[in-house]
Amino acid sequence: MTLTGLVDLVCTEPTLIETIADARARRLPVLDVTAPAPMRPLIAATLSVDTVRGGAGRPVLLVSSTYREAEDLTAGLQSLLGEEAVAYYPAWETLPHERLSPRSDTVGRRLELLRRLAGNSDLPAPRIVVAPVRSVLQPQVMGLGNLKAIRLVVGEELDLSELAAALVDAAYTRVDLVERRGEFAVRGGIVDVFPPTEEHPVRVDFFGDTVEEIHYFSVADQHRPVASCC
Repeated sequence: MTLTGLVDLVCTEPTLIETIADARARRLPVLDVTAPAPMRPLIAATLSVDTVRGGAGRPVLLVSSTYREAEDLTAGLQSLLGEEAVAYYPAWETLPHERLSPRSDTVGRRLELLRRLAGNSDLPAPRIVVAPVRSVLQPQVMGLGNLKAIRLVVGEELDLSELAAALVDAAYTRVDLVERRGEFAVRGGIVDVFPPTEEHPVRVDFFGDTVEEIHYFSVADQHRPVASCC
């Protein structure tokens, strides 16, 4: 359910209009706004609407203190503005001093958002980015948003060895049987790959060097599920 009309109504509130004007004009170094928790998504949504109507043209960054609060804010804002207009920037589950790697789906979601912000994705840049404070404080390597995605299209030609090399360069792990995100397998003219941002792995059928079919399949039985793909 989308409540866009509610945002338009809030935009007519005089106090909020004045607050947004102060934020845009940067007349104050810090602008504190006290409001009940349910008003926070509405205020952020109003700021983003004002930006679209002639503001700076930049997304609104909404920082929360906890993961749970960030998830609640994301859900609330998506009901106000739509899913594509709001993006969640997750934090790594690991600390810098730990000898552990973050989950592949977390890395994939962060990269996809950075690519959207850099204009290198099929999806438009979000109007609001919601991030827990830990994700904002974590180190960020420059240029990640400019990484090129591996794109497969039915009917196009692609050498299997080049595809495998590109997947390895993109930090995918080659295995015999795909079971986890970030893995891929090559068996004859079939390439199985589990993108970090997808719910199911994807099977790519080749006829020679031509991509013949792309579809999801189930990890449990390695067969094609009901869900369609691409």
